[in-house]
Amino acid sequence: MVAVNGAADKEASPEERERHVTSTEMSKHSSEGDLWVAVQGKVYDVTAWLPRHPGGDLPLLSLAGQDVTDAFVAYHPASTWRVLDRYRVAKLSDYRVSEVSRDYRRLVAEFARAGLFDRKGHGCAASLCASGFLGHDSGHYVVMQSRRLNRAVQLVAGNCVAGISIGWWKRNHNAHHIACNSLDRDPDVQHLPLFAVSPRLFASLTSAFYRRSMRFDAAARVLVGYQHWTFYPVMCVARLAGVAVFWVWYPWLVSRLPGGAAERAAFVLLSFAVTGIQHVQFCFNHFSAGTYVGRPRGDDWFQKQMRGTLDVACPPWMDWFHGGLQFQLCRKHGLPYQRCGFWEANARTLRTLRDAAMQARAGGPAPKNLLWEAVNTHG
Repeated sequence: MVAVNGAADKEASPEERERHVTSTEMSKHSSEGDLWVAVQGKVYDVTAWLPRHPGGDLPLLSLAGQDVTDAFVAYHPASTWRVLDRYRVAKLSDYRVSEVSRDYRRLVAEFARAGLFDRKGHGCAASLCASGFLGHDSGHYVVMQSRRLNRAVQLVAGNCVAGISIGWWKRNHNAHHIACNSLDRDPDVQHLPLFAVSPRLFASLTSAFYRRSMRFDAAARVLVGYQHWTFYPVMCVARLAGVAVFWVWYPWLVSRLPGGAAERAAFVLLSFAVTGIQHVQFCFNHFSAGTYVGRPRGDDWFQKQMRGTLDVACPPWMDWFHGGLQFQLCRKHGLPYQRCGFWEANARTLRTLRDAAMQARAGGPAPKNLLWEAVNTHG
């Protein structure tokens, strides 16, 4: 076969024969029944993988039709890359990488080469046993050396000891990290009718996580109107909803305690109040940070993490209280970097709740009535 110029016409390589699509075309494949994502410019049809995705369907649905490279490298081990090729359908013709993403990926690669993601083991587990973060860290598979051992730690620390379903928690937590502080997609800022971290929740947004409307009705208006007073008391008892194994051994333990009903009731309230401190700590990192409405974008995933989190500065002896989760890392590209001390974090959280509470009292979709007026008249 002879080409126009007389040179031998070479057969096109598989790379050259590959289908090319634009970002606009890929964005059309963003539904549950037709879901494409791109990783490093390569496009994958993950529709069939959606119900089997270990991280749940919500992370994929939230970033559907987009390049998801930053989130992918943050969540997946190196072994996952080998699985991708079976779903590959095209290549992005207009693939671009921002300077922020480029630096983020370089940092992840340097950490991986240094083995910082591989140094797990029983020593780490033993050190975490002294804190309330064993369930959290094992849920991220960073405590034990194998997935199976991490899973065992999750079940013991989460389901059996803390009374929190680890399956529910991982679904919740993955959605939180992918859409950090998105009012309609991050379940960690969806607490109506008890709390509203932004007046935009007064519009009764639809939760993509719970798949229902978060109604801001008359009851929510009353509760949110005083949320800056109820925040700490609610956090003390927020874990009362647990799972079956927990409610088997915990009532037995209480029944075996010395003293009468009053002493046992005091023990129950105190035990939940102490562990509720951990819930308060989680709220510090997000309640007073920036929020937004809508799906996250795959090309600004790292930036969203920075805008939606707060670095809580504290002396080294207070690190046990935060479990290392108080640190955020950012010093380049002009991204906002929010940092304050422990007591200021408390104050900022309460100010955020109070500002929303005052707006809830002043307006909203719930009609005023005589009872409502009387409650507000007397504070």
